[in-house]
Amino acid sequence: MPFLPEHPRFKGITLPPSGWVLAILLATYIFTGLIGHDPWKHDDAVSIGVAYDMVVNGNWLIPQLAGNPYPDAPLYYWTSAITAHLFSWLMPLHDAARLSSGIFTLLALEFILLAARELHGRENAAAAPLILAGSIGFLFHAHEAQPMLAALTAHTAAYWALTLLPRRPALATLAFGAAIALGFLANGLLPVLTLLPVTMYTLWQSGTRRICALLVTIAIALALFLSALWLLPLRMASPYFFSIFLQSELDSLTKSVSFFSNTLRYLNLLLWYAWPALPLAAWALWSKRRILRSRPMALPIFSFLSVLLILGLSVEVRSSAALLLLPPLVLLAVPGVATLRRGAANAFDWFGMMTFTFLMTVVWIVWSAMVFGWPRQLARQAVRLEPGFVGHFSLMAVSVSMLATMIWFWLIITSPRSPMRGIMHWMAGLTVFWLLIVALWMPWIDYGKSYRPLSASLAKKLPEKFDCIANANLPDSILASLDYFDGIRTVSLKDAAGKKCHWLLVQGEARDLTSALSANWHEIWEGRRHGDRSENDWFHLYRRAAK
Repeated sequence: MPFLPEHPRFKGITLPPSGWVLAILLATYIFTGLIGHDPWKHDDAVSIGVAYDMVVNGNWLIPQLAGNPYPDAPLYYWTSAITAHLFSWLMPLHDAARLSSGIFTLLALEFILLAARELHGRENAAAAPLILAGSIGFLFHAHEAQPMLAALTAHTAAYWALTLLPRRPALATLAFGAAIALGFLANGLLPVLTLLPVTMYTLWQSGTRRICALLVTIAIALALFLSALWLLPLRMASPYFFSIFLQSELDSLTKSVSFFSNTLRYLNLLLWYAWPALPLAAWALWSKRRILRSRPMALPIFSFLSVLLILGLSVEVRSSAALLLLPPLVLLAVPGVATLRRGAANAFDWFGMMTFTFLMTVVWIVWSAMVFGWPRQLARQAVRLEPGFVGHFSLMAVSVSMLATMIWFWLIITSPRSPMRGIMHWMAGLTVFWLLIVALWMPWIDYGKSYRPLSASLAKKLPEKFDCIANANLPDSILASLDYFDGIRTVSLKDAAGKKCHWLLVQGEARDLTSALSANWHEIWEGRRHGDRSENDWFHLYRRAAK
């Protein structure tokens, strides 16, 4: 950068980062935000709810959510239940369960490093985990209870195994078989299906196709064996759950979607989701356009296009499913870091430093508004968004945040010139910014997103003894939250048992439930989270009048 000294006065880290520097950076990135907040909506609450049921009720073979079978692959829930069991003495169970996401994130970063080393050499490989961790979409899912993280780990391990196959066939065979089994047990058929095209492409490109085909066949046999260790006991214990699991997997891949518009939505999502992997991959395509048929370029290109095709054909746009697009995009982007022209590299470095310095300043100013009431306009806005929130000064949070901020400025001043400096500053800036958000804003965020107060308010309105509560339209995340916080379980109104219940819990407007409300129901409670304003976010509890 022109405004930085060529030889800084204080020696900084070496680039590419390695050893304890890379370990501390990745550890800070991975474990910041995993703990310290309640289960939130969607996948976070559902995954913790399934793991909670395993720990409390021992339903390890057949995953259950709030007392009902939950047809999904079990590996992530097993891992979450194990970490919850091991560390619940040290932290709340939901925080301990979420540690499994940190384990899978760490493994995914390690495997993408190994795959990049095989494709692009040791000197460029360090860029791969930095690009993956620096991808904005990956940041959000890496810090929630998300089963797709296990599938992502399976994909990165599979790419490593496929790139390793010509050099160390025995190890690659074992790794690929384990990766296929991991993908299936983590998220069902989708991770396996998206790996098939790149596997066939690897065989076609191999110079020894017969030998490689034999090794892949052995790997698939190993994957089937490992998967059968769960499927066969499941089939024997509950044929019904076995059938609905397989049917749900098939249904999820055969939904009627518009391929063209669905694919465009995924590409549109990647514009921010895969930043900065996407522009670096685009530059790599342009700078290496003469050798696109070479193995280091062709394999990630083919893999990205095939995964995009499968997602566009069969999976409605989901942020979690887009995680499977990141590994091939990262492997394609790695050579783009080293080949960036000096002006473009300086511009990328400048953009990252200025962007995150500005965002960190905003975090500090908004924190001041939440805790000290200055600036007043921001303070009023914070209270308006989360009514009733009162900010408190935390010496520990402020000390950690100040230290992280000072490290950030030290890093950008002392980093030596290197093609790796731009992506290093980007990933480090994202990590420090995320740490400031967690340390300074998490009480405010958790206040608005947690369902704990809502569940406690509902529990107070219920008598000590009652027959059952029917639910008409509650999503799985709400069922999981109510069960986890206060042991409140409901029965579907569509079931025969639900129609006999004297209590009814509804989310949103109840006028659509004409068949249920015609049975002389009376509303006795309503509630919502602090920041929810829409009528669809309100919850209503009804009681059937005695005949």
